[in-house]
Order: sequence, then C-alpha cells, then structure tokens
Amino acid sequence: MSLPQRSSAPALARPTAYGQSPYNRSAVTGVRPTVQRSVAARPMPVRPTTGHSMAAGPLMERPAPRPTVSFLTVTEVAAIMRVSKMTVYRLVHGGELVAVRVGRSFRVPEPAVREYLAGARTDVG
Repeated sequence: MSLPQRSSAPALARPTAYGQSPYNRSAVTGVRPTVQRSVAARPMPVRPTTGHSMAAGPLMERPAPRPTVSFLTVTEVAAIMRVSKMTVYRLVHGGELVAVRVGRSFRVPEPAVREYLAGARTDVG
C-alpha cells in the first residue's frame, strides 16, 4: 500500500476566519511584496517667534514631595502581627485596620499597622 504523493502545484489560500489575518502570498508564491516608502521627509511646521524666550514666561513649580507610604500585603501584616491571614481579614472587614482594595486583594499602609499595634497594647499589673 502506498501513500498519496503531494502535488508540486502551489497550495491554495484558505479563507480567513474573523479576527485572523490572511496568509501572506509571499509564502505561497515565493515572491516578496514590494513596499513603497517615501524618501522625502515631511516639512516641519514653523512656529512664529514673538521675540522672547520660553524662560521669560511663568515657571512651573514642582509640587511638594509627598511622604512615601509603603503598603503591606495581608500575608506580610499577618507575619508582622504573628496572627493568621484570616485574623487580618477580619480586622480589615471589621474596620479596625485600615486597608486599601487593589483589584481583588487588600493592601494595608504600614503606619496603620503601627497605629493598630500601639492601640492594642495593654498594661498588665
């Protein structure tokens, strides 16, 4: 029994489905498509000059630097407080610990953890 041999004729292009690009004809025929590119550069628009430089105008002031706040994940907060993640979630949902929702997870500002721990201390004696 022998297998059918492939024909030496070029393969026909398949119809494309929605969202797919058609086959490149160069792959089928072996001819590269020509690309026409403009050699001349576009003229640059000319701005009118008013006789004074840009530095003479009002200066843009930089905004005051913001204090950097580092955020901790629930896992990191649980490790710092030495409790389970579920306990941290209960504190967040109960409003005892401030948190920010980012997507589907929570981020807790580091100062909020320090404030919670400072307020949770009890004196024994």
